[in-house]
Amino acid sequence: MKNKINYISCIALFIGLIGLSTAGFAQNKEFTKAFFPNDSKGLSEAKKNLKAGNKLYEMGEINYQAAIEYFLQAQKFNPDNAELNFKIGDCYLITQHKAKAIPYLEKAVFLNIPTLEVYFLLGIAYHADHQFDKAIEQFTFYRQSLTPQELINERDRIDKKIGECQTAKKLTAEPVRVFIDNLGNVVNTEYDEYSPILNADGSVMFFTARKPDTYGGKVDKNDLRPFEDIYMTKKVQGFWQKPENIAPPINSKSHDATAGLSLDGTKLYIYRGEKGGYIWESYLTGALWSKPKIMPKAISSKFQETSAALSPDGRSFYFVSDRPDGFGGKDIYVSTKDPKGKWTTAVNIGPVVNTQYDEESVFIHPDGKTLYFSSMGHNTMGGYDIFKTVYQNGRWTTPENIGYPVNSVEDDLFFTISANGKHGYYSSVKDDSYGGSDLYHVIFLGPEKPVISNTEDNLLASLTKPIREVVIEEVVEITTTPMTLLKGKVLDDKTGSPLGASLELFDNEANVSLATFQSNSSTGEFLLSLPSGKNYAIAVRADEYLFHSENIDISESAVYREVYKDIRLKKVEVGQSIVLNNIFFDSGKATLRPQSYAELGILYKLLSDNPTIKVEISGHTDNIGSATLNQKLSHDRAKAVVEYIISRGIDPIRLEFKGYGFEKPIASNLTEEGRQQNRRTEFKILEK
Repeated sequence: MKNKINYISCIALFIGLIGLSTAGFAQNKEFTKAFFPNDSKGLSEAKKNLKAGNKLYEMGEINYQAAIEYFLQAQKFNPDNAELNFKIGDCYLITQHKAKAIPYLEKAVFLNIPTLEVYFLLGIAYHADHQFDKAIEQFTFYRQSLTPQELINERDRIDKKIGECQTAKKLTAEPVRVFIDNLGNVVNTEYDEYSPILNADGSVMFFTARKPDTYGGKVDKNDLRPFEDIYMTKKVQGFWQKPENIAPPINSKSHDATAGLSLDGTKLYIYRGEKGGYIWESYLTGALWSKPKIMPKAISSKFQETSAALSPDGRSFYFVSDRPDGFGGKDIYVSTKDPKGKWTTAVNIGPVVNTQYDEESVFIHPDGKTLYFSSMGHNTMGGYDIFKTVYQNGRWTTPENIGYPVNSVEDDLFFTISANGKHGYYSSVKDDSYGGSDLYHVIFLGPEKPVISNTEDNLLASLTKPIREVVIEEVVEITTTPMTLLKGKVLDDKTGSPLGASLELFDNEANVSLATFQSNSSTGEFLLSLPSGKNYAIAVRADEYLFHSENIDISESAVYREVYKDIRLKKVEVGQSIVLNNIFFDSGKATLRPQSYAELGILYKLLSDNPTIKVEISGHTDNIGSATLNQKLSHDRAKAVVEYIISRGIDPIRLEFKGYGFEKPIASNLTEEGRQQNRRTEFKILEK
């Protein structure tokens, strides 16, 4: 028998039987002729099964599932052997069916199994079966039965389990109001699927699976399962398509697992098992992924780095590592980019988030400040639970358990949530799993939301028709993050062809560049996350094209919204003109406001990069007021822009300015929105 079966005195054993044994001393039957004198053939077969099961059992947990088969055959012949029942229960505790261990462990107690460990294991089994009070009783009895020295060694383990039961009792009594749907057998299989990662609009999902079709066909000798590979599925008209193994260069002959994905879906982070376990980065160029490269030394170490998350502005990289300077086990670290765009040495994000236990599967929300992660510490109800923390006033808030039934007594990992906060995805082991870990979709319900509705969030439910967990006892407000998700395509203005362009994001108030993104060269698609609280300028640029500017002022916005906008770029040709959307003046005056400087800098760069072009800067107004006053105001404003550009070093001979007043409206002056569009500054190429 394994070392965990430590024999104790019969007196202590007798005390331990109270509450589970209906008889003071039940007879334990060994696999001998003395107990089975009339069935030598059956005994011989049972002993063979017992021997085969024991051999697998002694080889470690990796073989427990296989051992169960043999043990059950032996137990069918002799159901009254304490050690065998103990081992069957022990084996079931490493499967997804932990509750199956209960009758065997109870039988082991009834048959006077001479080990205290049975009570601890029985506590684990009750905990898995949501019999939390019974579990606490077993853990408490186990603790009270230890010697002082044993208690010193075991106290933390026991207290942790009792704490999990107490948390589970509280969370299951106050469930959050959600739908949880298994993604169904289009995505999930009899094998393990986990670590889903999605782009911000939820149209593309990558995940990890361990299937026989793994690239290279290898089996991990440590657990005898296929190596991990990365798969991709797309949502088409609300339905997830059949996943595809994305093959090289993403998948290799080693372990390849999803670690993270940038907001716009153009940077994929991969965990590879080779060389100890590093995070690799691959770029999507057009329709092709680049050959992955190991993250720089500021992030990579000689230890293991697993999951990762890139902040929406691309300047912070969160990841999990087991390096020894942490608070225990795996911790979350962050590296930031310096002014030159280089990653700085990673730092631990601190003890508010990290615990003495493992943290895993980090995800940063598109708002750039809300961090989701899984932890075996904090107030978990068992295994890994999902938590969230928010970066406020220079520090992380105390992590909050996102609640039951999203979290369970099993491991709940790799949580991602949509930008609007209404639904998310994660991996878990549940009763309706197709095999091992499956991918799940969770919908967070608002107050009085119908259980059955025809919204986009419920399209998945209509597809898979799964066994659904519904909890409606508590009305929970959905808190949407105030932000704007801007998505669309960059196109050639004349042909409509997609363009690969850079999109630079500026804070107009601070006159600083926040981040630069790229549209996909094959599709022209882009996606930006704009947290509320700023006045943004967006400059879109491509070689041989005039830049395009957008102004999105959400400094006062307190709502979540999604904006779709195609951006059409014009060639650098004579006669082409663009509106400078981020040129601002004091009301009724020609005084440039500081918020204009970012756009003026872009205009200056365009003129510097194209030294032969001559341009006209024109001012325009709405029709409020007299024509004379408006013409003068527009003239003075155009002049102010030209004077600023000249002050930066552009030859005055290349610049003209003119005020048109309200002679050339581009929208109706009957509405405030139209009048606002007409109050503008334009740029036009005169010569090239």
